[in-house]
Amino acid sequence: MSTTLDFDIRLNERPLPAADREAVLADPGWGLHFTDHMVTIRYTEGEGWHDARLEPYAPIPMDPASQVFHYAQELFEGLKAYRRPDGSIVTFRPYMNAARMNRSAQRMAMPEIPEQLFVDALEVLVRQDRDWVPTRDGYSLYLRPFMFATTRALGVNQPAKEYLFVVIASPSGNYYSKGVRPVTVWLSQDYTRAAPGGTGEAKFGGNYAASFAGQAEAVEQGCDQVVWLDAIEHRWVEEVGSMNLMFVYGSGADARLLTPALTGTLLPGITRDSMLKLAPDLGIPVEEGKISIEEWQAGCESGELTEVFGCGTAAIISPVGAVKGADRAWTIGDGGTGEVSMRLREELIGIQYGHRPDPYGWVHEII
Repeated sequence: MSTTLDFDIRLNERPLPAADREAVLADPGWGLHFTDHMVTIRYTEGEGWHDARLEPYAPIPMDPASQVFHYAQELFEGLKAYRRPDGSIVTFRPYMNAARMNRSAQRMAMPEIPEQLFVDALEVLVRQDRDWVPTRDGYSLYLRPFMFATTRALGVNQPAKEYLFVVIASPSGNYYSKGVRPVTVWLSQDYTRAAPGGTGEAKFGGNYAASFAGQAEAVEQGCDQVVWLDAIEHRWVEEVGSMNLMFVYGSGADARLLTPALTGTLLPGITRDSMLKLAPDLGIPVEEGKISIEEWQAGCESGELTEVFGCGTAAIISPVGAVKGADRAWTIGDGGTGEVSMRLREELIGIQYGHRPDPYGWVHEII
């Protein structure tokens, strides 16, 4: 299979006027506006990937019998493009997103896309729509690659034979419009995000659809996010919302991190992986292990556990200030943002936006 393709460039004859685009970029919100173009690449069994295009952003015609509608063969990724002080535009670890998409594709019985083709698709779109990358610090162009089954058939016994890979882009403001603030989380013991042998480690839309009821319950209980527990005992902590969780023990020079180990039910987050490499270099040891809700509560009450935060592409780091459950509630530290959490956040953002060196080779320059 070819690792890349030539892209057919079909420019939008009616792009958004510059003045309107600048108005959007001044206050884009999150995932509300989209650039002038998108990338599409088709896959056919026996032929492989073909018909790579940059084309105007537009609705995608779909047959009602397309298998994605009936059997949910689809997956997606998410990453950002950043404009740096020197005017260059970069992404962050895109080959890791490509590798994760292919792991998801294996689980969903979908075709893998060559990593270089994945990255080429991002580059083609960002270069064409470069004027949509915000200039304000903390703002970015969110990139959403996704893939879904297009075969017209209702047979349920085998995966589709045709797929469409698409990349769209959305200018996004600072995730924390009012500054970083700690969230209160709800321990969900009625709903399960993922079970062993399931699709938990795949970035599959069905996992997110299955989380909506638990998130709604959290909101009903006056919380911001839901904490997912293991599917068997409903006792072991796994994730918060759509983010990985990290627990800080101690403080200052004695601080250390614990994060739930990847067991097949957790999404292998790219921000999580970055923290696992960055924290030790800042003198903060990291352990991948297990933590129960009882251990979480006891650690906070004893003062041993000082901070907790979620980490992911959108927020980078989201501090957790308090926990509620059906039969318990407690505060983490003083309920505010923690020193270790904010140090890690600033270091990672500094690398992404070009304010700090990148000793890891994580930054991938596009322009």
